[in-house]
Parts: sequence; C-alpha cells; structure tokens
Amino acid sequence: MRRVPIQKALTDQHLVYRSHVKRFWKHATYDETNKVINSVVKQYDEKKSIIVTEALVREVLDFPDDANSPTKFPERMVKGCMLRMGYDGELNNANYLKSKFRKSFKFIVHSVLQALSHCKGGYDAMRDYQMNMVTALVLNKKYNFSHIVFDYMAENITSKSRTWIYPRFFQMLIDHAYSDIERDVNNDLLILSHMSYYSPKQLAIYHPNHPKPKKIVEFFRFIKDVIYVDPDLVNHQNWRNEEEMKEAGYAD
Repeated sequence: MRRVPIQKALTDQHLVYRSHVKRFWKHATYDETNKVINSVVKQYDEKKSIIVTEALVREVLDFPDDANSPTKFPERMVKGCMLRMGYDGELNNANYLKSKFRKSFKFIVHSVLQALSHCKGGYDAMRDYQMNMVTALVLNKKYNFSHIVFDYMAENITSKSRTWIYPRFFQMLIDHAYSDIERDVNNDLLILSHMSYYSPKQLAIYHPNHPKPKKIVEFFRFIKDVIYVDPDLVNHQNWRNEEEMKEAGYAD
C-alpha cells in the first residue's frame, strides 16, 4: 500500500466537516458544456465560490493519470486478471464478490471498494469500473481514476436524490481551495470509518456462507515486483503480444 500509485486516495485520513460537505452539495450545479461543477463554501460568514474540474480532482488526489488515460479495459483482460487473483466465483456475473478472493488479494479489493465507491453502501461486490481499477493497480496500467470520480460527482448532482458521495475527497478539494476555512473539530466532524490495525484481521475471516476460496494464488505483476512496467506504457498497444497473453493466462 505504501507504493500503490493511488495511495493518497486510498489512505489519506482527511478530517471531514459536516457543514462543509452539506453546503457544497446543497448548492452544487453542473455545467455540462464546460464539464465543471460549481458550488459555494462558507468562509468567515462569507460565501465563496468553488469550482471543481476533472483536472482539479487529478491534482488534489494525486491520481497518476491524464485526460487520455483509458476508463475501461477489454473484458478478457479484466477477467483474466481476476482469474490470476484467484477469483472463485462465476466469471460471467456483472459484479464480482470480495468474499470470492483469497485474503492476499481481498485486501486491495476491499481498499478500492471502501475508498473509491460512489455508493453509500454495498461494499461486498465490485462494479465494472472497480474491477477495471483493480486490474489497473495489479497490472500497473494507466487508468483514468480522475475521470471516473469526477463523472460520478457530476452524475450525483443531476440525479433526483443526491447523496454525500466522496465526502473525504470533497473536503480535500475544499481545503485545497480555501486552506484557512473555519473548522469546528468539536462540533462539526463527520465521523468516517477508516481502516485500522484490526481491518486486515477482519478481512482474513470468511463467512460460513462464503467460505475461503480453495485456489492457491501468488502475487504477480506490480503487486509482486515493484519495478514491473506494463508493456502498454512502452509500446502503447493493448496486450496483443502473443507471449504476453500466454503468460497472463489469456491465450486459448
């Protein structure tokens, strides 16, 4: 986790203030033409504007991507990666269950579900974009995390029922724009459930209805080798090299 390329988004235990997040979402609007989220924050009894863009999300959260990074990988690549991670469930299901991974990979799946989900709950199953995120981390591939996060922020604004998604990320954006904004630690904190010393111990436990997978798996690619470089970063191709496909277990 110390060297994962999206470490800040996954591990930064930023203090979040209820009134800041509430005010942001109450006044948030989305400019579809310019791809910009507009809202306000309160600074010393004065309302101040705040503008959020995909580029700002990339800057503040230290996502190692750019506007041209992909947001989706070929299905075969993703499923192949899940297989090598020892997934022990049905491969054709829309969502992959966290409990179907052995604990060696269950932790990274759990981290992505907890930190990067746009939903308020349902942290047991990976949605399609989260499967792509995990694939990017394991294979050390370029992936546009910034676009996915910003897109769900914008979608939340235009939905019929807004929720306080990404409260930690929004507080980081607000603090970036107004470093001296008022913070009431005693009365205004939004309590978040962060990972602790006990989290890995809890993840190592399997429920009787979801027993520990029997497949034996080993670390591979970037999770195993800190100097591993994705071939796409060198030749900008989509894993069409036959030997690479065979090594990954994707070849027929």
